[in-house]
Amino acid sequence: MNHKDAINFIHSLERFGSKLGLETITELLSRIGNPQKKLNFIHVAGTNGKGSTSSYIANILMAKGYKTGMYISPFVNKFNERIQINGQYISDEALCKYVKIIKSVIDDTLSPTEFEVVTAIGMLHFVEQNCDYVVLEVGLGGQFDATNVIPVPKVAVITSISIDHTDLLGDTVSKIAFEKAGIIKENGTVVTYADNPEDADFVFKEAIENKNCKWIKGDKTKINIVSKSIEQTIFDYKGERYAISMLGSHQVYNAVTAIETVTALGIEQQYIKQGLLNTCFGGRLEVISKEPLVLIDGAHNHSGVVALKNALEQYFNGKRITLVMGMLKDKEYEKCIKTLAPLANHFVATEPQNTRRLSAKELCEIAGKYTNSAEYYTDKNTAIKKALSYNDDVTCICGSLYLIGNICID
Repeated sequence: MNHKDAINFIHSLERFGSKLGLETITELLSRIGNPQKKLNFIHVAGTNGKGSTSSYIANILMAKGYKTGMYISPFVNKFNERIQINGQYISDEALCKYVKIIKSVIDDTLSPTEFEVVTAIGMLHFVEQNCDYVVLEVGLGGQFDATNVIPVPKVAVITSISIDHTDLLGDTVSKIAFEKAGIIKENGTVVTYADNPEDADFVFKEAIENKNCKWIKGDKTKINIVSKSIEQTIFDYKGERYAISMLGSHQVYNAVTAIETVTALGIEQQYIKQGLLNTCFGGRLEVISKEPLVLIDGAHNHSGVVALKNALEQYFNGKRITLVMGMLKDKEYEKCIKTLAPLANHFVATEPQNTRRLSAKELCEIAGKYTNSAEYYTDKNTAIKKALSYNDDVTCICGSLYLIGNICID
């Protein structure tokens, strides 16, 4: 088996599966020796900010000297990104080895989904490499997510909550918060985002009290942003000064969530500050070129797009912006387009490489309601080349993580 064979096998499985529950992943992990029972987890759920917060936490733990696994989804450039140890992606050889192990235990009585198999691969890898901690990002929801098969984590973390995946998680903040709160387990420690809606915090409070957990909530009244540029944001929190290289005020709030998480683990300030500054998470307001200035951002739902809009206005006020946008059709795409299109000096619609893509033509037609400069190209490379030809001050490529992978700027 080679890497291509392994990836083809993984992608041949159902993406989410047809029934909710942890029975299948429990049985799969049992057949491979229950590796999840041998690991220490920081479990991270939420609507937005899961990946960034996970990366902050992992980098802080690495700065302290811990061997740290990180499990995330989706990937930006290569599938192997989803399973990392100390920032190193799982090797093709290891991936193939674990796929062979998992294939050997699957039979007519067990039909795992793609996500369940990838989760099992991660568990095997983290155990074999003797990780001290694993920062484990939930795939979807929380309560019935395959990652929720783990024992009580060292800390359960819930990031920003907003409306997304309404077909699976519910159509209100309270319903979505209830699904995310499913990662809260008896007698655990729970850290939550500093600026969630009151409806979400009410759900968390009830779950935390019912499970006899310790609740640590980020304190937004103690956050003070001192300065920000495209190189660095400096902020104070609870009497300490921190710096991060990731852009956007929302990243300060994600960093605060990480600070509270690792403080609960007893990590000292020097490692917290070093780890935060070391963190760069691909596809989140990431500068991929300075001349010309090109940003990529995987904002794929309305709250993420609002955060992107705010960041563009904060960092590039008065600048000419070209937007390249591609979205999935199962998102609130019109709200997202309406939010961003008015910022564009030039708007170029395109398509991510995904079967759920919104057509570039339809995206362009919607954008045309909010800007006079909309055009479309189905091929993303053609769209990017056209966007760069305008020589605006900033080019921002956004709308879906499936769009922003493997982008080359000549």
